[in-house]
Amino acid sequence: MCMFCKCNTYKESTTTHVVNYKNCIIVIKNVPCIEYEECESKFYSDDVAEKLEEMVNVAKKMMQEIAVIDYTKVT
Repeated sequence: MCMFCKCNTYKESTTTHVVNYKNCIIVIKNVPCIEYEECESKFYSDDVAEKLEEMVNVAKKMMQEIAVIDYTKVT
C-alpha cells in the first residue's frame, strides 16, 4: 500500500534517480521501481536501493561534474 495515497494498485516501471553531491550531479537512468497508479509515487525494492547506493558511491569517487549511469548496463 502506498504511504501517501493509500492506493493498493501499482505497476512495475523504471525511473531516473538523481543525486546532487558536492557540486556534482549523478544521474542513474532506467532504475526499476514500483509506481502506484493513483499518485504515481515510485518506490525501490531493498535490492535496488542497495545497488543504487553502491553505484552512487562509485560515481562519487569519480568526482565528475556530471555522471550519467544506465542501471541496466551495470552488472
